[in-house]
Amino acid sequence: MAIDAIRLDGKVAVVTGGAGGIGSATARLMAARGARVVIADIAEEAAAALAGELPGAIAVPLDLEQEASIEALIARTLTHFGRLDVLHNNAALLGPDIAQADGDVEHMATALWDQTYAVNVRGTMIACRAALPHLRETRGNIVNTVSNLALQGHLIQAAYSSSKAAVIQMTRAIAASHGLHGVRCNAVAPGMTMTPALREAFPPVLRQAVEDETLRDSLGEPEDIAEAVAFLASDAARNITGQVLVADGGCASHVPGIAQFRAFFSGEQ
Repeated sequence: MAIDAIRLDGKVAVVTGGAGGIGSATARLMAARGARVVIADIAEEAAAALAGELPGAIAVPLDLEQEASIEALIARTLTHFGRLDVLHNNAALLGPDIAQADGDVEHMATALWDQTYAVNVRGTMIACRAALPHLRETRGNIVNTVSNLALQGHLIQAAYSSSKAAVIQMTRAIAASHGLHGVRCNAVAPGMTMTPALREAFPPVLRQAVEDETLRDSLGEPEDIAEAVAFLASDAARNITGQVLVADGGCASHVPGIAQFRAFFSGEQ
């Protein structure tokens, strides 16, 4: 393997939800490593602004609830660049209002549940379906953004977490069914990541509670997740498929209550 296998030179990468947070950090990193990036987002102005900053990048409007919009994204990519090497399914139904409404199942609004699955699961499936014939041609790959909440139970975000669990199984299914066609499919599961949307949605006391359970000295930043995505998208990860890379600062790797144990053994209690 070439020593520069982590590079993305000559590759065309679609990043959904690419206008902000993890998506924009990933688009920037992929462009820095040589990829030509398609920034797809429902926030058209922000996507266009970012594309203007990155060499060779284009912005394409995307509404994951609309099948025609998703198919138009892949078609536009092929028309403009002539190929597709990486599909990073990063977009999801998020935001402060959504986070507050997405609680436990007993109090779940059916409309919110349906919309979450329409965007996070159905939209991701359609994007994969549209991309796969072209990824076969380039022996390309898919990287899905999921969440550590898809692997753990929580008091809140029942719709979001279960939808991301569905995307994990979709990841495995695609890896199994298309591996011999040269297509890899993996997922990255971030923990709480300090995006602008998270800062707005979660009060400091809850962010601190998660940070206390993290095995680093801080919560992750979008750039940390971008590094994981770009690695999986590169030829350096050519032997990795059907996997979920948990990038949560070690939060899910230990026994419950580690913050209290840490305080006890340090003499703080």
